[in-house]
Amino acid sequence: MSIGTAVQRGSNWVYVYDEAGRQITTIAGQLYGFTGSTVSVTRGSNWVYVFDEHGRQISTIPMSH
Repeated sequence: MSIGTAVQRGSNWVYVYDEAGRQITTIAGQLYGFTGSTVSVTRGSNWVYVFDEHGRQISTIPMSH
């Protein structure tokens, strides 16, 4: 399953959809970016949290300024 798109809804939720447009997960935070296999969010800090298509956190990296 690949990520088709990730959409910010409100100030704290990112909805993730597959290539067919079906919602596959929801992640708390502000959308930072996405690829076909990951979604990155921030949560009011200097860190970026990276999640896989199942909503599992796979990485935390410092935000570059």
